[in-house]
Amino acid sequence: MDPVEIIKGSSPLILAMPHTGTFVPEEIFENLNDVGRTLEDTDWHIDRLYAELLPSATQVRAMFHRYVIDPNRDPSGQSLYPGQNTTGLCPTVDFEDEPLYKTGREPDADEIERRKLQYHAPYHAALAAEIERVKAQHGIAILYDCHSIQSRKPFLFDGKLPDLNIGTNGGATCDARLQTAAADICARADGYSAVVNGRFKGGWTTRHYGQPDDGVHAVQMELTQSSYMDENAPWTYRPDKAERIRPHLKKILETLEQLAKEIRP
Repeated sequence: MDPVEIIKGSSPLILAMPHTGTFVPEEIFENLNDVGRTLEDTDWHIDRLYAELLPSATQVRAMFHRYVIDPNRDPSGQSLYPGQNTTGLCPTVDFEDEPLYKTGREPDADEIERRKLQYHAPYHAALAAEIERVKAQHGIAILYDCHSIQSRKPFLFDGKLPDLNIGTNGGATCDARLQTAAADICARADGYSAVVNGRFKGGWTTRHYGQPDDGVHAVQMELTQSSYMDENAPWTYRPDKAERIRPHLKKILETLEQLAKEIRP
């Protein structure tokens, strides 16, 4: 299996999808317990939700599951949210703090290094290459990192998560005009709640690549899964819900693409 799917586009926008993949090699799957084998923490159907919203955008999608290794985590293993509950580079617990592996089958340091080389590194090599290609073509690259999560996860956050969560690491990863435009569209999205740099401020992808002074801008969007699907197994995509939120996502992508012309050096 190729660890990365790349669809090259002509737009200054790149859609990154690090958590939609469901591939787990057999030698890892057999070490997972019943909780791990559900693959519950997948960003289910995100590729379908964003399909054709901006046909000219480049897409870079990880095909492996985040339980193999999380491509949105710092490869050094450093926490993105010090002092807060989160999951690691090769997660051993899920978003409910439940163990994922059979006792004694967790990956050791050598196994983590192997997964970094086989999965994490190729994903980021592909993403970095597409950023450079797009930037060379347009003078600017805008990375839009696509995510989703169940709306209630007590281990990670209190209460119900807002539907649209924009993350720019406090504004550091993109030009302010991009953050403002996305936030304004979300604020006007009738029937949806939104926040900027709330619980999710952008993962390693956003923080690593978002270098606006160098012409690379990054924005993370974390959606509640309740806004487009059923949040319990079998994780059914809900076209009735999806078709209500898709126009707002389309507007965000189109607006960011237009702003690229104003922002580029």
